[in-house]
Amino acid sequence: MESTRNNNVVWHNASVSRQDRESLNRHKSVIVWFTGLSNSGKSTVAHAVEEQLHAMGCRTYVFDGDNVRHGLCSDLGFSKEDRIENIRRIGEMAKLFVDAGVIALTAFISPFGADRQRVRTLVGEGDFIEIYCKCPLEVCEQRDVKGYYKRARAGAIKNFTGISSPYEEPENPELIIDTAVESVDQCVERVIGLLAERGILARPI
Repeated sequence: MESTRNNNVVWHNASVSRQDRESLNRHKSVIVWFTGLSNSGKSTVAHAVEEQLHAMGCRTYVFDGDNVRHGLCSDLGFSKEDRIENIRRIGEMAKLFVDAGVIALTAFISPFGADRQRVRTLVGEGDFIEIYCKCPLEVCEQRDVKGYYKRARAGAIKNFTGISSPYEEPENPELIIDTAVESVDQCVERVIGLLAERGILARPI
């Protein structure tokens, strides 16, 4: 089927702007992208950060890897092609949330650097904050109460990141948190501190 994207689909400019929404929310919007191995603490930290931001009166939403695969990406598997499409969809959705004036937090393994970079280029300068949840593979395996790593090593789970599929560490993330050493509270404090430093939490002028 021939694409009609360029010929028949025209972007409609909203009468309420992103800046209007940010002013109403009393904070700026941004994508906070947590990446790391399975069981590196991405979801735990992302949700803890959201709790803190919510208590501060911020409008937020967490896109969690498992939750998204129950709906928006339920038709995708874990092949390299499907992983790329999974992140593409999330990137486009997170971009809309930024336009809505929301702090969009995402917790995805997102193993390929090119995919993360592609999301970064979707939004404006400063609108994408990459946070690497750095954690040794052996620690992630120790935390794996569901036994995914064990099954992956036995060959029962194909294309498992860190075992049978690669993870490309971020080269220049905005923040690295060592989730094997730092407590959740310490990680949250560092993330909130970064958002404050970048003026995300200050009321837009």
